[in-house]
Amino acid sequence: MTTKKIYYYGTGKRKASIARVKIFATAGKIQVNGKSIKEALCMDDLVNIALVPLKVADKEKLSAEIKIQGGGLSGQAGAISLGIARALCVMDASLRPALKSKGLLTRDSRIKESKKYGLKKARKAPQYTKR
Repeated sequence: MTTKKIYYYGTGKRKASIARVKIFATAGKIQVNGKSIKEALCMDDLVNIALVPLKVADKEKLSAEIKIQGGGLSGQAGAISLGIARALCVMDASLRPALKSKGLLTRDSRIKESKKYGLKKARKAPQYTKR
């Protein structure tokens, strides 16, 4: 007979990154795609951005399993932050006002602008020739 761990789930998106976050009520490590969060995000600044919701909620001893796809490191850190914040709201609804006042439950909707025909990128035009 297998014992099931109870977890709380949240999804976070930022730029092209999607993070699926499972938070467990037990103390432990935060793993991103099977690695520690410091290995996955490389820079301490990005790790701090990703873990802001845990600091605001004062729940830094929780463990989490995070699967992340797409984007770069900055987008991934933002997606992890949103996913953790949403999972914390599922875990304890009384944390919602504190997280919302810090802006941690808002999805940052800024994404790459699409390329337009006749241009080199979204807005960059080819060099103008007078003659």
